[in-house]
Amino acid sequence: MNKLEQLFSQKNKNLITIYTTAGYPNLSDTPVILKELDQNNVDIIEVGIPYSDPLADGPTIQATSEKALANGMTLDILFEQLKSVQNEISAPIVLMGYYNQVMTFGLEKFLQNCQESGVSGLILPDMPYEIYLAQHKELFDKYDQKVTFLITPLTTEKRIKEINDATSGFVYIVSSSATTGATQSNYNEDFLSNVKNLGLTKPHQIGFGISTKADVEKAWNYANGAIVGSAFLRVLENSNGNLSEAIKKFLSQLK
Repeated sequence: MNKLEQLFSQKNKNLITIYTTAGYPNLSDTPVILKELDQNNVDIIEVGIPYSDPLADGPTIQATSEKALANGMTLDILFEQLKSVQNEISAPIVLMGYYNQVMTFGLEKFLQNCQESGVSGLILPDMPYEIYLAQHKELFDKYDQKVTFLITPLTTEKRIKEINDATSGFVYIVSSSATTGATQSNYNEDFLSNVKNLGLTKPHQIGFGISTKADVEKAWNYANGAIVGSAFLRVLENSNGNLSEAIKKFLSQLK
């Protein structure tokens, strides 16, 4: 069973997903960070593929992507790093990137590398679910890669339901009409309440602007899980080379 499916069959509430940018702070740090997150019982690990032109990422993630690219991170290196630790990681790993990156690499080659390196799913914010269903679903299924689509406060109720049906991973609920990285949560609570009342049938998690234990617990009121990204990257930035201690401290505070 795909690790995402396995997780959701065993745990359907109070999930924590941590986002980290591949190749940040240093090129060789990613395997260390993944193992540390797993050992500290993070439910899902989201690995961002560095990209020069992100759509929704705020300044923190943009800066880490620029640093990772300057460090020399590439998809080939990332897949090698993931392969090197896949037998040591029990949590599902989900890659977050952009459609152009995948298509440039070659879709089937990319999906095959995902499967071979222990990746369970993908988040591609700029891939329309209509294109996925019409052109790509068969290949994603072939390589057992679950797909997560995003909904925002601007997404219509009709489209939310369609995205729920199309998603094979989880529904990513964007908490507000903003980019990632806010240091204070800015939840659109009317939107979150409306989504909760729709009764989504797929697992769903809230991201954007989640940085504290209070933010996480608030997200849990509306969804199965909370996604923490920029706040974690700031911890890595300020770790002074002691990644293990910094990660443990942050996660203990978050939980």
